[in-house]
Amino acid sequence: MSYLAKNLTSGARELIAFRIGDQEFCVNIMSVREIRGWTPATPMPHAPSYVLGVINLRGAVLPIIDLSARLGMKPAEPTVRHVIIVTQVKNKIVGLLVEAVSDILTIRDEDIQPTPDMSSEFERTFARGVLAIDKRMICLIELEAVFPQTESEAA
Repeated sequence: MSYLAKNLTSGARELIAFRIGDQEFCVNIMSVREIRGWTPATPMPHAPSYVLGVINLRGAVLPIIDLSARLGMKPAEPTVRHVIIVTQVKNKIVGLLVEAVSDILTIRDEDIQPTPDMSSEFERTFARGVLAIDKRMICLIELEAVFPQTESEAA
């Protein structure tokens, strides 16, 4: 039985994988509303450093988060090749700036390995685990941990 067929028959779930720098991350596809091309954001005064600003998404104000900066990595320098993953985090709609969407993965819970103990507390807060798939190491991000209710309201 193939890897995909085995996962589909065992209560698997789908994740969307994306790149930030040289690293791959993924989030639950059920929290993704759409993927769109980069649109320059209007800066907001007094916003956290990882909030690039807001864009108009079909009449709604959508905050855009530099996920690289939010995860403690080098802030992104957006280009036309970047994409915005529009996600629903709790009851808020938030756009995540990433370099590129790379894959849709079908996994089971047992495919998720725990975050290494050597990771910082900061990383373990956001990372639900690590997936080792096809010689790739992909960090599974828990969006609710990345954007606690009080911070998403600030955006």
